[in-house]
Amino acid sequence: MNYIEMILLTVFSFGLTYLLVPLNIKLALQLKLVDEPNERGIHKTAVPVGGGLAFAAVSIVFQFLISLYFTDYTTRIFGLIIAGTLIVILGILDDERKFTANYKLIFQILIVAFIYFTGFKIDILTNPFGKTIFLGYFSFPITVIWFLLIINAFNLIDGIDGLATGIAIIASIVLFAVGIKHNNLLVAALSLVLIGSCSAFLKFNFYPARIFMGDTGSMFLGLNLAAISVIGSGEFKGITTMTLIIPIIVLVIPISDTLLTVFRRIRNKKHIFQADKEHLHHRMMDHGFSQKTIALTGYFVTFLFGLIAFGFSFASSKILLIILLILLITIFIALYFLIKKEFWK
Repeated sequence: MNYIEMILLTVFSFGLTYLLVPLNIKLALQLKLVDEPNERGIHKTAVPVGGGLAFAAVSIVFQFLISLYFTDYTTRIFGLIIAGTLIVILGILDDERKFTANYKLIFQILIVAFIYFTGFKIDILTNPFGKTIFLGYFSFPITVIWFLLIINAFNLIDGIDGLATGIAIIASIVLFAVGIKHNNLLVAALSLVLIGSCSAFLKFNFYPARIFMGDTGSMFLGLNLAAISVIGSGEFKGITTMTLIIPIIVLVIPISDTLLTVFRRIRNKKHIFQADKEHLHHRMMDHGFSQKTIALTGYFVTFLFGLIAFGFSFASSKILLIILLILLITIFIALYFLIKKEFWK
């Protein structure tokens, strides 16, 4: 795949999504798939949901075309297509019927188990000291946990107009850049499809949003970003790219918000799947930040961490260790003060 083909892939995925989203809006209104104002919501009027159907459909079509090019990865790509289709169906049903969190989790696990056996698995972990850990029987639970973390992280941060969409675009750009650097064109191609389709959707999803992606879109994005990063982790076995460290860094906002949400609910003796308005973006709104400001701040932070993540693919093992330690210390200090402040009470 050359650069012209990559450009065409991005342009066509953008254009097709741009044409489909207005139809998606009409379909959602006809089916009465709308998010009515409620105590957890922050919007004042009813907004169509299920907008993820547009960019998910486009992504699936182009993933099929990509499978014709990367014939060595046909099984994996078709596994991703089937898993993506299943999670879109789950999302549509959830947007319409509002399943319980436990019900969704069971189906998410089944979908992730399926995609695991099509080749999307974390078999090894590497560290800055050059040691390789072969996971063996632990490969399955670690892979499942990784997918569930990213899927639900995007589901949780999809509470501000354009936030999840923009973060997904930036994360995809970083994964594309890393894929190009390591000559992993499959990672690059799959990332470009998300970049193109999500960029078109952002036009309708940024504040004030004309449509929400809903669980249909957020779970699809999480699944695909988790899958792309697993492809990368399986191909990049060098010390300079520790397994999963790049996606963990670039997805620091959704991952940290998810982990803090779990810790907070456990501390307050609440069910970890019980919905609330205690997420970072909710707290920022309580302190006077607008939706647009929160989204742009999220983009900026993700961009900065994306640069750090991309830098990891250039660093030697010693430099990598130093950077990692500094990064972790900084994150822990920041999280400590966030938790200690009344901001998180």
